[in-house]
Amino acid sequence: MSISSTPTPVILETKRMHLRLMSPEIYGHVLASYSDQEIKSYFGFTTDQELATEKENYRKGYTTYFISFANFFMLDKENGRVLGRCGYHTWIPKHRRAEIGYHLLHDKDKGKGLMTEALGAILAYGFEQMHLHRVEALLAEYNTPSRKLLQRYGFKDEGIVRGHYIVDGVNEDSLLVSLLLPEYEQLKSTWSLQQQPA
Repeated sequence: MSISSTPTPVILETKRMHLRLMSPEIYGHVLASYSDQEIKSYFGFTTDQELATEKENYRKGYTTYFISFANFFMLDKENGRVLGRCGYHTWIPKHRRAEIGYHLLHDKDKGKGLMTEALGAILAYGFEQMHLHRVEALLAEYNTPSRKLLQRYGFKDEGIVRGHYIVDGVNEDSLLVSLLLPEYEQLKSTWSLQQQPA
């Protein structure tokens, strides 16, 4: 199966990256139609375990009748390398809200402002194309880099969600932060400045 036969995804562009949308339709096509090697290349996986985990997640079902996702692969413009993901993993269209998440695949890409660069474009897509009213994120209180990243884009603290996330077998609290559409409308003109590397 040729990768070129994949349904055409939305592509956002930043200074250093192309952000390739992974919709449920594209995700299902890739997992059902590609060879294992093609799937690993498309997702940026380096191990068979990563592939096995993704296939298991697909088998269990990423979406339901009321929850969907809109995830973006972060691709290096120079060589097409998959740098990481950033997007909406819990999107509830009926209520115009979604939870955002992100991660870089390799430590060598951290500290370069890549996620700062990607986040602005993906938030704009969420509010303007997905018609979101609320974007929220849940993070560990001690995750200072992530908290600073979200604060740069105007996210506000809402409170602690107790025993929310399992880390090494222990339920930890999460900090809930959010950004609403009126706040985005007020702040978006300043976001080009935010997207410069920290």
